[in-house]
Amino acid sequence: MKNKSRLIFLIFTISFVLFLMVFMRIDSDYLWHIKAGEYMFSNHSILTHDIFSWTIPGTYWMSHEWGFEVIIYGLYLLFSKYNIFVYGLVCSLLLFLIIYFINRENIERNKLFGIIWLCLGFITSTVMLARPHMLSSIFLLLTCYFCYDLYNNEDSKKIFFLPIIAILWANIHGGSSNLVYLIPLIFIIASVCKFNFSKVEANRLSLKQINTYILIMCISFLCLNINPHGIKMIFYPYENMLNSTMLATISEWQPTVLNNGTHLMYFVLAFIIVLIFTLSKKKIRFIDGILFLFCLFLGLKSIRFWIYTYIIMSLVVFYYIPDRKDDKGTNIILILASCLFIFIFGYSFNKNIMVDTTKTELSDKFINTIKKENPNKLYNLYNLGGELIYNDIEVFIDGRADLYSKKNYNDSLDLTFLSKDFKKIMKKYDFDYYLVSSKYPLYYYLKDNKSYKLIYKEKEYYFYKKIKKEV
Repeated sequence: MKNKSRLIFLIFTISFVLFLMVFMRIDSDYLWHIKAGEYMFSNHSILTHDIFSWTIPGTYWMSHEWGFEVIIYGLYLLFSKYNIFVYGLVCSLLLFLIIYFINRENIERNKLFGIIWLCLGFITSTVMLARPHMLSSIFLLLTCYFCYDLYNNEDSKKIFFLPIIAILWANIHGGSSNLVYLIPLIFIIASVCKFNFSKVEANRLSLKQINTYILIMCISFLCLNINPHGIKMIFYPYENMLNSTMLATISEWQPTVLNNGTHLMYFVLAFIIVLIFTLSKKKIRFIDGILFLFCLFLGLKSIRFWIYTYIIMSLVVFYYIPDRKDDKGTNIILILASCLFIFIFGYSFNKNIMVDTTKTELSDKFINTIKKENPNKLYNLYNLGGELIYNDIEVFIDGRADLYSKKNYNDSLDLTFLSKDFKKIMKKYDFDYYLVSSKYPLYYYLKDNKSYKLIYKEKEYYFYKKIKKEV
């Protein structure tokens, strides 16, 4: 009976992941990632300098996701337009199945909460982009799990896998890889003293546990340097987080705010976690509280970190949930929900709603028109850069904001929004063609200026040619 119950919950977990696939989205960054992977695969070398732009060719590039790019290009060769779906499905399945197997004993004690918590994983759909972040989520989950395993058992050896994770993380998504030593550091700080205050209690770990944390943290830190950029990878994430322009203009770096309706889901998740801590009859372990505050800080700082709160707290919240003796009807709920999730997924797949690399902003006709004109100095919008790179068109700028931030990133913003002395910027780069959107002021300037000729338009996008110098 117990095995049957677990099998039903496992099927529910898998069907829920299939349901999440309906919400997976593609952004243009994925396309330049594929192109970078293609270059490295074909040339048997790791990209460390720009080869995609006409503005800063040869500039040093912190390619902190090179491993991911090789992986997805391999998937592209194997699965063609469905490579995004395969990547997203495999990563999501791994993430939720690991969460399930870690908590299967606790879920058995209270399956109703297990259902609720798994469904709260829907928050991940808000950031379900086929990006290296999905692999980072798995690395983070394993890092926290290994640290907690040592916390609960001083003889645990699982934490010795962290240096391997550090190497993989630094080469697949180096921008988040510092967490591999920050998480053990949090465990060390939270476990060196013992106290009991109100509802919070801290336990001092044994000297053996603390020494193991310190040893693994130091080795993991050193292993992060095993990448094409060496020690620069350690400082790279902190430099990005101090770049005020990038933080203010890139959507995934936006802070979480109450007056944005789409952000309410994160506040709901945070509130539920606080409620679980407050109502539980158990004392709050200091390490759990510290990790929650760490997650909350990241989640409020940037929407891209929402999933981190869910992942880390998946190793915490079940400890505070009481047993549920009366479990009648739960299996029926699981079976019905599984059928619903599978139906929604099947319908979406059959109607070709699932994402693929053929669903891009610009049509083949639009791309071919640009290629026919063969621009030498094309101005393009930031969000279209990846698509242009994918089609072998040199760009003014693309999603690698960190690369352009000290070069032409601010110029791109000022020109798009006609800020400051935009004519000076136009003269500086001497653009011969412009790829613009009617959503931005630059379009209206070109539209009403006789120095520019409309070559092609489609939906909100317009392609202009400079035909004479401005007076």
